Amino acid sequence: MKAVVVDGYTLNPGDLYWNDISAVNDLTVYDRTSADKIVERIGDAEIVLTNKTPITKETMEQCPNIQFITVLATGYDVIDIKTAKEKGIVVSNVPSYGTECVSQFAIALLLEVCNRIGHHDAEVKKGKWTNCKDWCFWDYPLIELSHKTMGIIGYGRIGQNTGKIARALGMNVLAYDKYENPDLKDVKYVSLNTLCKESDVIVLHCSLNAENKEIINKSTLGKMKSNAILINNARGGLVNEQDLADALNSKKIQAAAVDVVSTEPIHDDNPLLQAKNCIITPHMSWGAKEARQRIMSITNENIQKFIEGNPQNRVA
Repeated sequence: MKAVVVDGYTLNPGDLYWNDISAVNDLTVYDRTSADKIVERIGDAEIVLTNKTPITKETMEQCPNIQFITVLATGYDVIDIKTAKEKGIVVSNVPSYGTECVSQFAIALLLEVCNRIGHHDAEVKKGKWTNCKDWCFWDYPLIELSHKTMGIIGYGRIGQNTGKIARALGMNVLAYDKYENPDLKDVKYVSLNTLCKESDVIVLHCSLNAENKEIINKSTLGKMKSNAILINNARGGLVNEQDLADALNSKKIQAAAVDVVSTEPIHDDNPLLQAKNCIITPHMSWGAKEARQRIMSITNENIQKFIEGNPQNRVA
């Protein structure tokens, strides 16, 4: 079968091997594909591999050979699932490749807020320690996490792993999830209002959908503690960015650290760029080589299982 990767660069900028996708012999890889080239590049391919390039109803109609779309990620909001189902196109994703690295990154963002290591490293190299009258200095408040409460919105695999690390740091963990797991005994499920009111740190680990879009907004921010820290390395659309910027600038909450924004790459008018005490990284939580290799391996399995007639990780 013929397969096309429409946007492979972020998964494999050169340190992995596309021949690991061994389930197909005819594989064409494009680093990036602009909107006006999607139909042309898919052409008569039966299998499409995409990360963030949208596969719309129009694309499916103009590329009638498509039988299988496998997303090189967990989120599949770039696919018109309704149309895929109507046309009998199978869609799979990679559901659990990034559990460890994404939760690790969430904690890294939190620790950066608490210790500002990057900032102080830069200040030392500028000569501030050399010229300091004292044997030490810091110009951000240093925060100890032990005995504080972390509230996790979205308590699936990644949320649970982040909770495990938080408990190792001595934190208490609360969770809010539409689907509570009664088998988990090490977490207390609470309402969203309770989580916002009681948490010192709030971490977003949920997927983005119509129900939770901008779940962090003026109302939920207004319920948070003044010392609250918000961490988001899930989806930018979970946050109303103007409301968050306003809360930071008015000191309604203490700090935020985000790895995702509503439009990526970030626009230069994004209000978070000018917000106080806001750390922004460029959607890199998922990018550990080990995690990307898992995407390769699971994608190859997805394709092989589809060819065998027994699709796995199916979302449509």
